[in-house]
Amino acid sequence: MKIWVEGKKEPIELEEGATLLELTKALHLTEPHQAVAADLNGVKVDLSTPLEEGARVRLYNFEDPEGKEVFWHTSAHLLAQAVLRLYPEAKLTIGPPIEQGFYYDFAGVTLSEEDFPKIEQEMEKIVKEGHTTHRISLKNRSDALTQFGDNPYKKEIIKSLPGETFTAYQQGEFIDLCRGPHLPALGKIKAIKLLKISGAYWRGDSDREMLTRIYAITFPDRKQLKDYLFALEEAKKRDHRVLGTKLDLFSIQEEAPGMPFIHPKGMIIWNRLVQFWRELLEEFHYVEIKTPQLMGRELWERSGHWAHYRDNMYAFSIENRQFAIKPMNCPGCMLYYKTKRHSYRELPLRVAELGHVHRHEASGALNGLFRVRSFHQDDAHLFMTEEQIQSEILSMLKIVERIYGTFGLQYRFELSTRPESSIGTDRDWEVATAGLRNALDAHGTPYRINEGDGAFYGPKIDIHIRDALNRSWQCGTIQLDMALPEKFELEYMTASGETKRPVMVHRALLGSMERFLGILIEHTAGRFPLWVSPVPVRVLTVADRHAGYAHEVAKEIRARGLLCEVDESSESVNKKVRAAQMEQVNYMLLVGDQELESRTVSLRTRENQVVGSIPLTNFLEKALEEYKRKSLHSEFEPSCQPSSP
Repeated sequence: MKIWVEGKKEPIELEEGATLLELTKALHLTEPHQAVAADLNGVKVDLSTPLEEGARVRLYNFEDPEGKEVFWHTSAHLLAQAVLRLYPEAKLTIGPPIEQGFYYDFAGVTLSEEDFPKIEQEMEKIVKEGHTTHRISLKNRSDALTQFGDNPYKKEIIKSLPGETFTAYQQGEFIDLCRGPHLPALGKIKAIKLLKISGAYWRGDSDREMLTRIYAITFPDRKQLKDYLFALEEAKKRDHRVLGTKLDLFSIQEEAPGMPFIHPKGMIIWNRLVQFWRELLEEFHYVEIKTPQLMGRELWERSGHWAHYRDNMYAFSIENRQFAIKPMNCPGCMLYYKTKRHSYRELPLRVAELGHVHRHEASGALNGLFRVRSFHQDDAHLFMTEEQIQSEILSMLKIVERIYGTFGLQYRFELSTRPESSIGTDRDWEVATAGLRNALDAHGTPYRINEGDGAFYGPKIDIHIRDALNRSWQCGTIQLDMALPEKFELEYMTASGETKRPVMVHRALLGSMERFLGILIEHTAGRFPLWVSPVPVRVLTVADRHAGYAHEVAKEIRARGLLCEVDESSESVNKKVRAAQMEQVNYMLLVGDQELESRTVSLRTRENQVVGSIPLTNFLEKALEEYKRKSLHSEFEPSCQPSSP
């Protein structure tokens, strides 16, 4: 029979009844990182799945997000199997894959990180036993309850699931409820590391039992684990919460949990980002608005937020009328659009807002600038005709290129298409999805398609970035919305005099300003490029008699548009240099007797490269060029990148 494999021009010939595993062997994809699972005719399946004539197959490797998910889901079962062998009194609950690794929650057992070596050793022992994994079909809910009858947590899950079809996976003596897919064999797991332990409430409910959660990660190669652990250590050094305090950029106060205080040095970076954002708005012909933070309940009912998002909103009554602080900017922009009648000649209308929003997040989920309750979005809503979708999306992708390219951040796109439950006609979805897809094709950057993962009200493009540690962050999104124009009865006048609904796109490219600031701190390790640096230049005096000249130099630098400080303290020059380097000052200008006499400065970089004595005009010429170009590289150190460790 003929099987079509993604990436192969010709079909693969196999015997009737062959499985996906046999296909992988025919393709010589037998390395641990290769062929961990597959997409068979649009469905994710195990490699034990039999094939039929004309089947279309996409094989997942560990490098694929889907491959990692399968690899780590199987590894979660391996962890659970090891814990049960060592602690038979433990009760299994859930063990999903996460962005980096997986976790498993256990009830009825108390564990600590001191137990990790023993658990890791048992996991490695199980792998060496050479178990394959087997999918077990349970006929109905009754069979499933019988299979897991001694585990109240599994029983609760089974009773809560829809339908009557249930599956479990077995490896050796171990069986766990799971929909899969899983690795074909545990032998693909070559490196194991338990990372941390924490408490977690059953089903996230603080009124339910406290469970023991073990976080872990596995790889098909030991070097990958070594690299990952190195990156973890590097990430600790770059932790934005630590650097934020050390560099005096922001703080989180007990009186306002999840609501960051941005300090003066942090505001310098913030304002540079906002200035950059506004430059792009002007270049790409946006208008900017500002809408109220507090608006009446009736607006949120109309938008749908009151019914579906109320628990995450801050709401209260004033003079017997209910109000809510906005969790999103969209409804306010809808009201702006309706302030006047619109003609097709005005479209596309690009409306931006740096909106301050508040969303209630559980206190345990708060995390520095990454997970907050109060944040600013670089939001925009674009109103257009159907014919303008492709060109407008392409224009947004060009802005993405400008933003992330400026910061040296790699990025990729994901196109999410129509889910099973959605609003709008088939034609609406076809036109909208084609517009996004064609824009992505025209832009030329490779992208992935997430079938059925769009919002119920429209397809979307998610933007994932990679920082200097190769970590992935989902920041920006470009979301087509068919719901709000309908709910708010938005209209424009066509050339023929008819009224028609505009197509509307939400887009936030930095995402949250606070979160992006946190990412930028960690990406650069606090070594900010000159154009966003809170302290780009500092003049250091050798002795008190040089203070007057130091201030003359600083005044000239400030007059040319660069921030500049003077350190005329009584500390030694070495201590002044060290302090400036610890504070990540880009350039230090030493002034002593020789510099005073020759009217020069002695230049040193934060990377401790001594450039030596140069005229101030020469320094300014290069530094200003670096600043204006928003360069990641120092003009005085061509090979130096701010993001390097």
